Amino acid sequence: MAKTNSAMNSSYQFILWLGLSIFVIIIDQLTKIIALNSLLPNTSQRVNAMMNWVLVFNPGAAFSFLADGLAWQKWFFIGIGLVATVTILWLLKRHSKESLFCFSLALILGGAVGNLIDRFAYGAVVDFIDVYYQQFHWPAFNVADSAISLGAALLIFDELRRVVKKR
Repeated sequence: MAKTNSAMNSSYQFILWLGLSIFVIIIDQLTKIIALNSLLPNTSQRVNAMMNWVLVFNPGAAFSFLADGLAWQKWFFIGIGLVATVTILWLLKRHSKESLFCFSLALILGGAVGNLIDRFAYGAVVDFIDVYYQQFHWPAFNVADSAISLGAALLIFDELRRVVKKR
C-alpha cells in the first residue's frame, strides 16, 4: 500500500527534526571533546570580561540539583533522559507539521541526548561555559544545556501564541 503525500511529508518532516537533534548532539559532543582535551578540571581560562572556559563534571541536574546524592542519581537522571527521549520522539512524530513546536522539541531532544551520552560515558555531565558579571557566576553549562533552555523558551512562546490565537 502506497503512502499518501501527507504521510510522506510527515515522515520527511520527522526526519528533518531528527536531523536538527543530531546536529545539536554532534556540536555538543564536539565542544565537550575540545573542553576535555584542552582544559584541566576545576580551573578556568578567561575568554573575555564576562566569560571563562572551565571544566566541571555535574552529576546532578540543572544548577547541580541533586549533585550531592549517592550513585542513585546517575541512574535516576539517565532514566528521566530516556523517558524524555521516547516522549519527545513520539511528539515529534505525531506533530511533525507544527514547525515551532517541533523545532523546540528537536532542540530539547538534542540537548537531552547530548547530556545523556555524558552520563553514560563519564557518570556526570561535562560543563565548560562559565558566564558571569562581577562576582555573580551563572552555573557552568554546555551546548546541550543551551539547546534545552532555548527549546524550552520557544516551547513556552509557542504555547502562549496558541493561547492568544484561540482568543
